[in-house]
Amino acid sequence: MPAKKLKDYLNQEKSKYVSVYHSPTYTAQEIAETAHVPGKELAKTVIVKLDRGLAMVVLPASYHVDFEQLKRAVGAKKVDLAEEAEFKDLFPDCDIGAMPPFGNLYGLDVYVAESLAEEEEIAFNAGSHHELLKLSYADFHRLVTPTVIKFSEKLQT
Repeated sequence: MPAKKLKDYLNQEKSKYVSVYHSPTYTAQEIAETAHVPGKELAKTVIVKLDRGLAMVVLPASYHVDFEQLKRAVGAKKVDLAEEAEFKDLFPDCDIGAMPPFGNLYGLDVYVAESLAEEEEIAFNAGSHHELLKLSYADFHRLVTPTVIKFSEKLQT
């Protein structure tokens, strides 16, 4: 069960959350639509390569990573999208592409987009392509202690 580690952690920390099961989907926009979650509240997790190694960036599904902005914000010389082969072993309890935004549970630094930090509640993959968890952003921030920076732009529709 992919969500077990995450749910155990949330329960241990006495965080309130809701599980949302949906038909299998693979892109953030499909997940938002299928699960009836606004794209600005659905947190998508992207793994990037920085000068010092892998990191997790978390942003609304309706946004995209601006790699130049991210590079400046974290003070890196180079920032690239990580290939699945480079990070899949870090998340043995998760389906590839369905990692929850809890990099702290996997030894990764977490950077959150300012636009997501403005939301009262966020939803995110729970380690599988068919389950989301909803949690207050305040609880997420308390548990993960991410660095909040500007590195994303709204997708053009």
